[in-house]
Amino acid sequence: MSTHAPQAAQAVTLPTTLDEAVAALTATPAAVPVAGGTDLMAAVNSGQLRPAALVGLGKISEIRGWQYLDGHALLGAGLTHARMGRPDFAALIPALAAAARAAGPPHIRNAGTLGGNIASAAPTGDALPVLAALEATLIVAGPGGARREVPVSHLLAGMDVLRPGELIGYVRVPLLHAPQVFLKATGRTGPGRAVASVALVLDPARRGVRCAVGAIAPMPLRPLEAEQWVAQLIDWDNNRAIVPEALSAFGEYVAAACIPDAAPGEDGTVPPLPPAVLHLRRTVAALARRALGRALS
Repeated sequence: MSTHAPQAAQAVTLPTTLDEAVAALTATPAAVPVAGGTDLMAAVNSGQLRPAALVGLGKISEIRGWQYLDGHALLGAGLTHARMGRPDFAALIPALAAAARAAGPPHIRNAGTLGGNIASAAPTGDALPVLAALEATLIVAGPGGARREVPVSHLLAGMDVLRPGELIGYVRVPLLHAPQVFLKATGRTGPGRAVASVALVLDPARRGVRCAVGAIAPMPLRPLEAEQWVAQLIDWDNNRAIVPEALSAFGEYVAAACIPDAAPGEDGTVPPLPPAVLHLRRTVAALARRALGRALS
């Protein structure tokens, strides 16, 4: 922490198109893009970041809406949480709308954007497990009008990073037309940072279940074996029926996959998990169980 007031940026550029923003970042490699600024300004105010220049993205209208495209929704990176939380968007992608409504108090939801949530990649970002469960893809804009697609999970895992001058322009999300659920647990009542979160979506066309657990690791975790196991227990031809015992078992399966037991000691015994970790595992199990139950109800 610094006791000195943060210095103002040397220059601020306000492009009106995505390609203009890319050009500005290319011309000034030290520049930092800013949309809602909910994470960036917190870093500036705490003295952790002192950008030499800013490229404001607020005037780029093309990334502030969405459109339908070949069975997908093409979401602009400038969509705010408040906009995604509205009923018309909730009818499109329910889990993402639920995550947007849970993103924090009104001033955060009004300013924070989908692209910013992805680019900052904070473990507690509410949209991230939803995008991982939906297997969303990013459309990244680069110099010279270039566009390339990157699975959101690859970016969050560091398998593919943004290159100099690149910006997240759009997020392509498949429209599954099936139940989706987002749940999170916080350390206090009301909107707040997640201690753990679970996004769960059904994929009836493939008779599959997709689940992602957020906030407990640097990136969302996909318990793939648990997904495949429970999908085989669902009666897809009979109102997606499942025995109640399978719901509890699924929750435990997800929790154990994401928060495994400690490694055995030299004598072969497995030490117990610390109470805080054990509580977190129980929280994840409860969230996963409830999420699947709601999706199937």
